Amino acid sequence: MEYIFHAAMDTPEGDEAEVLSILIEKYEEENYPMGMPDPIEAIKFRMEQMNMNQKELAEVIGFTSRVSEILNKNAN
Repeated sequence: MEYIFHAAMDTPEGDEAEVLSILIEKYEEENYPMGMPDPIEAIKFRMEQMNMNQKELAEVIGFTSRVSEILNKNAN
């Protein structure tokens, strides 16, 4: 796949790259399925990416106590 990765569309190499990418995707879906991420962990991950703390998230959500409840999975 690396060899033909940058092949131009509508060329034999481009067609081969497209078929290989479809086959690889299908193989990965069948053999290495990825479930949906935990929503709280996704929030924490994004906060980490943005270098955001709970106080800054509370400014977005509106309530510091609510942020703590959500991140500790105590939300109703």
